[in-house]
Amino acid sequence: MIKTEKVLHLKSSRGRKVRVVREHYVRKRVPCYSSLCQADCDNDGKVLPGDLTHYVVPDVGVVVDYQEIFEIRELQGIVFTQTACQAVHHCKGRRQYNRLRNLLKDPRHDCVLFANEFQEFSFCLRDNGESQEQWQTRCVYSAAVWYYNHLAGMMDVVMITEDQDVIAQYSNLHSGVYVISVQEYLQNFWSELQAAHELYSSICHALQEKESECTEREFSDHLPAEVLEAGIKAGRYIQGTLNVNKHRAQTEASVRTEGLSNKNTELSSEVLVYGNKNRNRAVHGDIVVVELLPKSEWRGKVSALTKGQLEKNGEDIQSKRMPTGSIVGILQRNWRDYVVTFPTRESTQSQSRNSQRILTVPWDYRIPKIRISTQQADALQLKEMPLNSPEKPWKVDPARVAERRDLRESHLVFSIDPVGCEDVDDTLSVRSLAGGKLLELGVHIADVTHFVSEGSLTDLEAQARATTYYLADRRYDMLPAILSADLCSLLGGVDRYAMSVLWELDAHTLAVNNVWYGRTIIRSSYQLHYELAQTLLNGEQAEVLELTQLNSSERDAKLAQLTQALEILTHVARHLRAQRDRGGALELEGVEVRAQLDNEKNIIALVPCQPLEIHETVAECMIYANHWVARKIQETFPHQALLRHHPPPRQEFFTLLVDSAKSRGFTIDTRSNKALAESLDRAVDLQDPLLNRLLRMMATQAMSQALYFSTGAISQDQYYHYGLALDRYTHFTSPIRRYADMVVHRLLTAAIAVEKGRSPAKALATNKELDELAHHINKKNRAAQQAQKASTELFQCLYFKERDPHTDQCCVADAVIYAIRDNGVLAFVPLYGMKGPVYLKNREGQVLSVGQDGRCEWQSGSVRRYSDRITTTSLIGTTTFTLFNHITVRICVQSSRCHPDSVNLELVGNRPHLSMTLHQTPSHGRSQLVQEVVRLAEGATQQAQEKASWRPELSKEEQEFCQSKSPNLYLLLEEIRELSLMDLEYAATA
Repeated sequence: MIKTEKVLHLKSSRGRKVRVVREHYVRKRVPCYSSLCQADCDNDGKVLPGDLTHYVVPDVGVVVDYQEIFEIRELQGIVFTQTACQAVHHCKGRRQYNRLRNLLKDPRHDCVLFANEFQEFSFCLRDNGESQEQWQTRCVYSAAVWYYNHLAGMMDVVMITEDQDVIAQYSNLHSGVYVISVQEYLQNFWSELQAAHELYSSICHALQEKESECTEREFSDHLPAEVLEAGIKAGRYIQGTLNVNKHRAQTEASVRTEGLSNKNTELSSEVLVYGNKNRNRAVHGDIVVVELLPKSEWRGKVSALTKGQLEKNGEDIQSKRMPTGSIVGILQRNWRDYVVTFPTRESTQSQSRNSQRILTVPWDYRIPKIRISTQQADALQLKEMPLNSPEKPWKVDPARVAERRDLRESHLVFSIDPVGCEDVDDTLSVRSLAGGKLLELGVHIADVTHFVSEGSLTDLEAQARATTYYLADRRYDMLPAILSADLCSLLGGVDRYAMSVLWELDAHTLAVNNVWYGRTIIRSSYQLHYELAQTLLNGEQAEVLELTQLNSSERDAKLAQLTQALEILTHVARHLRAQRDRGGALELEGVEVRAQLDNEKNIIALVPCQPLEIHETVAECMIYANHWVARKIQETFPHQALLRHHPPPRQEFFTLLVDSAKSRGFTIDTRSNKALAESLDRAVDLQDPLLNRLLRMMATQAMSQALYFSTGAISQDQYYHYGLALDRYTHFTSPIRRYADMVVHRLLTAAIAVEKGRSPAKALATNKELDELAHHINKKNRAAQQAQKASTELFQCLYFKERDPHTDQCCVADAVIYAIRDNGVLAFVPLYGMKGPVYLKNREGQVLSVGQDGRCEWQSGSVRRYSDRITTTSLIGTTTFTLFNHITVRICVQSSRCHPDSVNLELVGNRPHLSMTLHQTPSHGRSQLVQEVVRLAEGATQQAQEKASWRPELSKEEQEFCQSKSPNLYLLLEEIRELSLMDLEYAATA
């Protein structure tokens, strides 16, 4: 180790120049992180591969200004110098520096950090009068030269820069170290990708021909194996490894010869293969056999870095002619460039029984991914994925069963999910114990971490995606389909691994006596969907698929058992919700719309999701499990547990909610979540059920975002979840579609091991690592939400784009004003779950006025805005639009040449739309029975009032006792009785 000195000239606070001398130690042995290293460097961690054509050393300016480019995985062999990284820290700040550090730590990106300023032979002292930029460039070039010499010339090094003066100064100083512009390098890189795509197409064709195995030769131009062997022994053919030139992949490659038996002294260690035809479908890394061409056809090896430069005589700069040949056979394929991942989801439907469509992903990132058809999907499958086919069905491991608690015979387990759900994360169970004195509630979650080991390729990809993206017509899974839709999915009637939480509750008070956490094996008896479960819960007749093959008596017995379990679960869920309500839990409202598609993926309807009580039953059980798991992992690992918190919103965000509710005589208290929940429960207008829903939507918009965090990153008083009113909360119940849940599963497994006196099987992530992971997951979740929102808006446009807004009745709907603006209002359309502006003043200054016949016209006039209403004045008269009033709007699509299509709302009338019916206005899942009766009564009487445009004003006493004079309570109940005897859809259209 050698000590040097760094001299810095700094300025003091008084403006004086201060000379600071700092000690700087350099050493001879510094890790190079290359697999080609022969000097036994201490290369711990990831290393650069040795099968590339060159390494890239970016200049300081390139690293500072082009950091996004290096995040492309296809760029390989990147060496970031310590000098460049420090420049990013000083020029771009901590955020960009951390971004670069994360890139270096990510095992999927082929880049390393070289401490050039601590290496004795690459360190450069700054000369007198030398600018900092010049010194930094000299340091980077010195590091590039050191790399080339350290690897004994086995790997070319390319330094890329933006400065043309640097190219002119350094490009010809050292053989094997090239200096080019970043623009030229990227142009070569993209052309290489195009060439690789063509090359990979031939690879896929080769795989298909290999499957046929109708001949021993792979291609017609390849010689038989016995001829190749004899030719190599006789010295006629040459054997070696093919190395494709990265910059001229379509035309130039070379074969590194192995054990030349030819005595010709003109042969060097390489044989040039010029042209794609002479390569004969061989790819980089293949062991090939070459036949030399006549000497008159030998060519010189031209580097793409010097292409286009001419000598004085006008000829290209090139090395002397070298042996050139044509490939006549392939002895061994470089099969690691043919790695195949999981089959795609549509494979079993679109292909024949023995053929599947698979997604091939080469290790060489320069080769693009491509889907091909093959009959050897099982043989080409990635080794990390388990197999499950009719020929080789997957079965539970008896050794694993012995390590788990077996619930297959003792517990009635069932799942409740949306119709057509494939990734079943969670199941439920409930049973009586101790003669009915105790209840056992069970939540059983798919044990994804059993199949996905930490640090595996599947785990790294799942971590990068962080979540499953659910769009209107499709979804992008976080995990391969073999796991998400099969082996990890808790399907009915099959054995599955699970992570379970079991509570022992007092049957009367529902107090918790004991909680058990652990790995189990389950067999779900029923795979229910929400509508079916709600039908059973209501005591109505329903057909359960799993019971159709049984006789009537056995079917009735099992159906009664299932119905009883649903009733007990609902009873427990109501109790759990009541507990959270007492703590201040909020019931918020969101706009959730489902696009109904036909078989050809064409949208046929937009349907707002209808809340059911069974939704809340399942949700409460999942919230309960998440809360108890959060307690477990936080108490065991106080400083390195992954939790989820919901910070309290800022009070100024509630301004719109408070002012809007005040305009209708309601007071909203926002001092705490409990006060907010209670005031929202009181803000109910019996004549307009949509009012409370709109207020809750405004409250939702005022909320802050719920975020994941590491317990060691914030203080414990910030763990609180404002919306759920829980002191600790996490995500444990959806590991198939959320990576955070996989992290929590591993933490829970480690906590169980600690409780049993064992140490965790693998070291846990530190608080810093977990905090960085939490930030990454939060970022991906926001991206998923934005993608889902954009997808919904897209399908809304697709639904209305092909419809004539002036003739199609689907384009006219009822809307409710929920905000006032200077030139119009914001309205909510409950039928389609969409919100948007309704303009009352256009760009020409005209205003929209409504005549006595209800028609709207654009006329000259003025607009005046108040806190709770807006008025338009024209020659026709004055029209007032008040908060929460119902209006009729026309929905149309506006196209733009520069922006995506958007849905516009146009005012048709200032009265409610005549087709507004009860079933189009979804009610709250928490609404009590009395509120439901009132809403049904209003819906029945509304049909009689549709022809009249007025509503009777209620007196103070009538509002207080919730009873009107006309119609009276007797007539209301009679209307309800008649309505109950009619078909709901028929009654709505009658």
